[in-house]
Amino acid sequence: MDSRMYPVGKTSPKSRPISGVDVDFGVLKNKRIRLTLAQYNAGYAVLPALPGVKWQIFSSAMIAITGNAAIGDSVDLAGTRAGAAVLLAVNAIAGLTRNALLRMGSTDSAILADGASFTPLDSNTAVTVTTAGSPMTTMASLDVLLTYMAVQA
Repeated sequence: MDSRMYPVGKTSPKSRPISGVDVDFGVLKNKRIRLTLAQYNAGYAVLPALPGVKWQIFSSAMIAITGNAAIGDSVDLAGTRAGAAVLLAVNAIAGLTRNALLRMGSTDSAILADGASFTPLDSNTAVTVTTAGSPMTTMASLDVLLTYMAVQA
């Protein structure tokens, strides 16, 4: 990589394309994604694995669309830290009722101890949403709302 194209000094731009994705380092961003039943049952990368990028989650929320969650155990927000998978938020199906906002860390949404859900993840790893337990069959769609930041590795 040519440093003249991608300066990283204190007064240099902190935004650049990486693997076709525009990344703004150190900038808090919000994202809302609507996932289909097939997408969240299979596992969906809401933030892609990018070289030189660590994702840091500040907040997440989920909304069940067109029905309540049933059948599975939870819908989880997962990442990788120290080479191991971590569940940043485990959202129990009891909290995923139609049109209700389930915030990370609220009742029915467990987070990691001591604020570990909010520390940067490993570089070049994705943040995913997936179903735990049996695949869901009732909730047609799931809205995922994220507040996050890209941190340089």
